[in-house]
Amino acid sequence: MTYSIEAGAPQCGYCKSVMRVETMEDPPEQAEGILPFTVTPLDGRRALRTWLGRQGFFRPKDLASASTIDQLQPLWWPAWIVNAKAEAFWAADSDADTQKAEWAPHAGARVVTFDSVLVSASRGLSHDECIKLAPGFRLDSAEPSARGPAGAVAEWFDVQRSAARKRVLAEADELVKEHLRQGIIPGARFRKVSVSLLLQELITKRLALPTYVLAYRYRGKLYRALVHGQNANIVLGSVPISWGKVALVFATAIFVLALIGYLLYLGQ
Repeated sequence: MTYSIEAGAPQCGYCKSVMRVETMEDPPEQAEGILPFTVTPLDGRRALRTWLGRQGFFRPKDLASASTIDQLQPLWWPAWIVNAKAEAFWAADSDADTQKAEWAPHAGARVVTFDSVLVSASRGLSHDECIKLAPGFRLDSAEPSARGPAGAVAEWFDVQRSAARKRVLAEADELVKEHLRQGIIPGARFRKVSVSLLLQELITKRLALPTYVLAYRYRGKLYRALVHGQNANIVLGSVPISWGKVALVFATAIFVLALIGYLLYLGQ
């Protein structure tokens, strides 16, 4: 075998066959189960308008009535559902048993379990959006085939098998730290919390989760919102601010402070 410039690879001088170097590539992941849409497109539009009407004082008064929905896209976004068991070794400084110092070191180990932890594999939705949508999904409703509105699309898994374990461990690390802060670490104040996880069991399932992605327009500007595909009460997105109301509150606060200062001056 000699390297052939024309073939760009090692080639046999007799039979002219070309040697190809095998490369390891992750196959594209596919969902094992698909959660059905139980919220209709009409209900999704209504949920958005109801949500817009509840945005509080600093939002435009006519936000719900003056907004127009430009687009509603049913989307299945991918996620790993993780069940795991791990031994967590932790260390932290806290104000317990400090004696003369401000901080004292503490450490320990405990076995922790994680049930149905959702790890997003979506490219289109942010991590925070996926976390807020997660509680409303009925994971036991997964089906082998898609069932949803016309025009619904499914997003590819952005996290492949080789990268999923790393993301699962990062998510578990944050969950353990939060668990430790809720009474496991002694004391009222702590810092430098570090965790090392030793996985004992790890079971993952790939699911496609239903959500409506909406684009609505208010006074010529586009905004994006999400409506949960199985719970219309879960809506999130961006909303405009009424800067006139912000200025009014600021001016009122300045006036009140000036009035208080004037009254104190008179009192002196």
